Amino acid sequence: MSTMHAVRAHTRGGPEQLVYEEAPRPEPGPGEVLVAVKSASMTPTELTWPQTWTYSSDGSGPERTPVIPSHEFSGVVAASGTGVESPAEGEAVYGLIPFTRDGAAAEYVALPAAVLAAKPATVDHDHAAALPLAALSAWQALVDHADLQAGQHVLVQGGAGGVGIFVVQLAAGLGARVSATAAAADLEFVKGLGAEQVIDYAHDRFEDHVRDVDVVVDLVGGATQARSWSVLKPGGVLVTLVTPPDQQEAARHGVRGVYFIVEPDQNALRSIAELVDNGRLRPVLDRVLPLTETRSGYEALETAKRRGKVVIHVAD
Repeated sequence: MSTMHAVRAHTRGGPEQLVYEEAPRPEPGPGEVLVAVKSASMTPTELTWPQTWTYSSDGSGPERTPVIPSHEFSGVVAASGTGVESPAEGEAVYGLIPFTRDGAAAEYVALPAAVLAAKPATVDHDHAAALPLAALSAWQALVDHADLQAGQHVLVQGGAGGVGIFVVQLAAGLGARVSATAAAADLEFVKGLGAEQVIDYAHDRFEDHVRDVDVVVDLVGGATQARSWSVLKPGGVLVTLVTPPDQQEAARHGVRGVYFIVEPDQNALRSIAELVDNGRLRPVLDRVLPLTETRSGYEALETAKRRGKVVIHVAD
């Protein structure tokens, strides 16, 4: 049996459960490819998701331990299962691994070929690995769920966060007028991403500065989500990745409220790669760590203020 180095958790829990060790190297099944991972990216809450630990999206059923975290990656196709014509062996690819499968904090990962896309050519693997989950979340929020059109007004609640960074850039790139909320230290950073107006949420009420918004992308939840209904114009939409919105409030304001969980999407990844290569979308890295320090990276995600993604550099 072939082996590899990986970071795994043998018991459900937080970063304290993660261990760097030798593990069986996966083999690609029918319709799958084996990718030699170059870089992987961390998501702050993934160790709390039920599907991280089981085989089902709702967390039901038997435990899937030991598990490998980090479900977004960039790498090179090393082998293909039966029935795979593309991508070819040796091709540089990136993607979002389905959450009920092992992630990419490892030297190799096996996953369906249908969820991969060619890596953006103008960035390295570390930067490409920072894209799939956050940029797909932004794409699905704005394009799939909000049907954003050029000239519309978008309010991004949490414009400096991991997903917010891409929502601001993508909305501006699609021709929308972008307002965003952020901490005082991040105001200029978010303006640099393409926001025309950035509101310091700690000192100003966004309701006093924004009105008649077509789309609110809520990445904060709680009271911020509840207060966001009032700034939407009739027929507008609030899209959130945090908690399902109150549909009675949506109806009362004559708007839609949409909650979704990001999904792998090959075509959207292709569009995102094109935006990156055209200079219209850029990944932002907070830090890059070796695979051996994956645990410390997840610990930092729980405590430290950051700007951009924490990326695991697996191999050159």
